[in-house]
Formats: sequence, structure tokens, C-alpha cells
Amino acid sequence: MSRVQAAPAGLLRRYAAWSLDMMLVAVVVLPACADGVLAGASRIADTFDALVRSLAQSMLEMLDSGGSPLALSRQWLSDPQQAAMAGALSEAVAATVLPPLLLAAALSLVWFAAWEASPRQATPGKRALGLRVCAAQGAGRIGIMRAAGRHLAGVLSWLTLNIGHLLALAPPHYQALHDRIAGTQVVPAQAGATLPRWAQAWLALQVVAALVFSGWLFLAAMQGALDALLL
Repeated sequence: MSRVQAAPAGLLRRYAAWSLDMMLVAVVVLPACADGVLAGASRIADTFDALVRSLAQSMLEMLDSGGSPLALSRQWLSDPQQAAMAGALSEAVAATVLPPLLLAAALSLVWFAAWEASPRQATPGKRALGLRVCAAQGAGRIGIMRAAGRHLAGVLSWLTLNIGHLLALAPPHYQALHDRIAGTQVVPAQAGATLPRWAQAWLALQVVAALVFSGWLFLAAMQGALDALLL
């Protein structure tokens, strides 16, 4: 299959496949780290609430004294108590997120490398979306080392703020950064196939979940601020 034929393996289809695979990895990771995540989430909530209350109290004092927003910003940046709270919040987030993140990274390396180097040339997520990974020159199967290298090179695609992933939209090769580094390409089983409705619903569900979480976080911050102002 030529590189031009590989173009229909679009970015949304590839992301949907990746997110399905990561959901399967999460099924293993989350139960293994459940206790630590729950304890960490409670610690994050308490620390976040304390920080919001402190910031709200500073704002109330600024309004009472007629200070300017600039003065308030300077106070927030220079206040050692608030700096300590912000540091505690960062530590709580890191302690909660890093263990499952590291476990997920290790498992996903094995998962993606093993499946993409297998005779199927695809993870379960890619198979569900009609995709497979092959050598850039032709449609040959890749080895386990190249598959592992491709996955590790994917870190660069994330670190470039997803610019590396967006390269998959660029002709003539339609390869993401990690595919260019590993000498691989993602090709569709059927050229020109549209994204299945169930995959569209899966992507829409992720958007809704992100909006709900953002809204919850915003409301939690506002509630903490109002509670501090009404004390």
C-alpha cells in the first residue's frame, strides 16, 4: 500500500483507537492504584479548598482596604502562606497522579509494542477502527524493537503540545512525528472509510466528560470562594 493510500487513516480515527486502548490499560491501572488515588483525591480536595479560601480572604481584605487588583496579585505571589499552600497542592497532585501514570506508561509500552509487532499489526483499539501499523516503505510487519521505539517516540509528539501528532495531517506522508522517527505508518484496512457512529459517540462522550469535569472544578472553586467570603 502506498503512502498516498495511507492518507485516509485520519487523526480522529487514530485518536479514537488510541483512547480505546488507553481505556483498556486504565481498567488494569485504576484498580491497582485505587486506594492511593482515593486518598490522594481527598488530600487534593482539602488542600485546594484551603488555598481557595485563603485567596478569597485576601481578595475580601483588598476590597475592604480599597487596594488595586495589581496589589492583590503581588500579595498572592509574595505571601509565604499561600505559596506553601500552592506547594502542598502541587505535591498532593504529583503524589496522586504519578504512581498510576508511571504504571500506565509501563503497561502501555508493553501493550502497544506487543500488539503492533504481532501478526495482526494492531492493538485491539486499532483493529476496532480498522487500522494497522506497518513499515513506512510498504505494508510489512514491524518488529518488537521498532514497535517499542515507535511508542517511546510518541512522548515527543506529546511534548510538542501535540504538534507531533498533527503532522499526521500533513501530506505527502501523513505520518505523525513518532512514525517518522520509527519509520512506520498507520494505514486503514479500507481506504476512504468514514468514522463509525459508535466511534463518533465515543469521542463526543470524552468531550462531554471533559466539559463536565471543568465545570465541576470551576463550581468547586467558586463555592470555596463564596464560603470564605460569607464567613
